[in-house]
Amino acid sequence: MADAGVASRRDCELAIRAGRVRVNGRRVTSLPCLVVGGRDLVELDGVVIDTGRRAGIRERDRVYLMLNKPRGVISTASDPGGRPNVVALVQPALASGERVYPVGRLDADSTGLVLLTNDGELAHRLAHPRHGVAKEYRVTVQGQLPPAALARLSKGLYLADVNNPAGGAKRARPERLRVLHQKKDRSRGDLSLVSVTLREGQNREIRRLFARVGVKVRRLERVALGPLQLGSLPIGQYRRLRAPEIEALNRVAGLWQAAAPSSPDR
Repeated sequence: MADAGVASRRDCELAIRAGRVRVNGRRVTSLPCLVVGGRDLVELDGVVIDTGRRAGIRERDRVYLMLNKPRGVISTASDPGGRPNVVALVQPALASGERVYPVGRLDADSTGLVLLTNDGELAHRLAHPRHGVAKEYRVTVQGQLPPAALARLSKGLYLADVNNPAGGAKRARPERLRVLHQKKDRSRGDLSLVSVTLREGQNREIRRLFARVGVKVRRLERVALGPLQLGSLPIGQYRRLRAPEIEALNRVAGLWQAAAPSSPDR
């Protein structure tokens, strides 16, 4: 972790002992813990740490897949409880011994765009709040969204910091918030469709924000990650990224000078 530029060795040790690090989906709280660069998934607070590129994954061996995640599937590479995960869904696209990891998290109750790759440096930059890559969500909420609630959400609210064992709160403020459509339905109840764009995401941030203003989220779908758009990809399906999409992701992550696009046909 220190070699990947995450923090000093001392700070990395403290993060591990605080339970903030997972290896292949399992929480690590003691040292030593041996990992193989480019093969094992290392995450800090849910963000993938770059070990792949330093371990020498060749450009032509990099894999970039976009999945439209169904509800009930978790955004991890594995799960001790045996729940379905995103990596299992894309396994038919991988060669023997080939591994990919999800970029960031999308909670089990949500659907939409999940990027899976073995490009550790790109994954780290896209997911880490420091780089501020925008993520857009379409949120269906119960009822007509009152102007006062919209104003509070736009201004930002403080949410409990789940990664801070000592407690405390962090301010959560959407980058952009737009009501796209409001539907009146006397039989089922009114619904509103809202576009929410985040640059720094906390755990279940959108659901918690709407709950704070008394609005129930009925459905949450991620539709964009930076320049990458989910488009018409059917739910539960995946595809390899096209070369221009890989270029665009590297540009927004500030890696274009260090990386060139792989062939989408390998």
